[in-house]
Amino acid sequence: MTNIPLAERLRPKSLDDYIGQTHLVGPDGIIRRMIETGRVNSFILWGPPGVGKTTLARIIASQTDVPFYTLSAVTSGVKEVREILARCEADARSMFVKGRPILFIDEIHRFNKSQQDSLLGAVEKGTVTLIGATTENPSFEVIRPLLSRAQVYTLMPLELEDLENLLERALSNDEVLKSRKFDIRSKDALFRFAGGDARKLLNIIDLIEQSTGDDETVVIDDDVVTSRLQQNPAAYDRNGEMHYDIISAFIKSIRGSDPHAAVYWLARMVAGGEDPAFIARRLVIVAAEDIGLANPNALLLANATFDALNKIGWPEGRIILSECAIYLANSPKSNTAYAAIGAALETVERTGNLPVPLHLRNAPTKLMADLGYHKGYKYAHDYEGNFVEQQYLPDGLENYKFWNPGNNPSEIKMQQRLDSLDKNRLNE
Repeated sequence: MTNIPLAERLRPKSLDDYIGQTHLVGPDGIIRRMIETGRVNSFILWGPPGVGKTTLARIIASQTDVPFYTLSAVTSGVKEVREILARCEADARSMFVKGRPILFIDEIHRFNKSQQDSLLGAVEKGTVTLIGATTENPSFEVIRPLLSRAQVYTLMPLELEDLENLLERALSNDEVLKSRKFDIRSKDALFRFAGGDARKLLNIIDLIEQSTGDDETVVIDDDVVTSRLQQNPAAYDRNGEMHYDIISAFIKSIRGSDPHAAVYWLARMVAGGEDPAFIARRLVIVAAEDIGLANPNALLLANATFDALNKIGWPEGRIILSECAIYLANSPKSNTAYAAIGAALETVERTGNLPVPLHLRNAPTKLMADLGYHKGYKYAHDYEGNFVEQQYLPDGLENYKFWNPGNNPSEIKMQQRLDSLDKNRLNE
């Protein structure tokens, strides 16, 4: 018994023992209703490690009277998937099986496109119910056709109250811990290190219990937890949800002109081992999307940051990223270029492939020239001020304006130039 980790010894066997995720397994939770009715639809569980994804799948397996198969995306390839699907299809046709077989795939984000494609037919035909578990954002890691056939349910890190309940359950229910005397003096470090992860919380308790002599009281306080773990409690998973949350906070801090927050979130990524090139790429995007024409030099600096990072390397590269992040946060902001391309794309989607006006087309052959290609085109540099009035948009869109200048000195100056050209148009 003592050789089995505490997290495994305390793994819930039913929803009544399950802690957290009340939005899914509470009295009105969708997953609870699925289990109680026995009608389980395909879905993907998305959440950070240690919040109960695999446990939910096991509870479904134990409480639904249908064949239940499991695959790990780490060790399974297309061949294994097809073999399991063949067994599921045989079960689905059997008169002795009451419902659709369930296939649980852990870490489904590790499946490549071809592996995910191999699941589509069985899920679409209803010969198998798919349950996937992932720490990655399914929008980025799961193919769209599969997402359209499986609902995504988000699992959240455990709340402080959940961690309190889990600690109490461990001390009162586990046979090993019940045989020991505990002295809980403070829990701040314990819960901070756990970071909303049930497995991590139980592993910490397990570690402290095992490293305490059999005849000694197991003491849990901030000093004991910190000294036993010997690590920084800052959490960052560059391959999980935290990766997306922190880069989102970083970008929003720059957009919101807060250099202090920008540097803080940058430090979280640096300390967590994030790929510096990933951070640099995001800075280039922010420079174009959120600063844009209000300060065109921002894009030049961000691009130079990316290049300099490749030349300088790590750890000095962190200084370059910091300089760029602070500069971008302090720059005037404009998203007019971002909005302009969005508006233009929406118009293209709505109006389709409108023909290019004849005078704007090239005429490399005599036939094209005879058909009127290029006829009437006015070469702007042949006119005063390098400008001449003519139609550049397709017929039907002549008066469309996709770019609306922002209220900043750079774009005001651009608008003034356009206004002066408009005056010249009126005087012609």
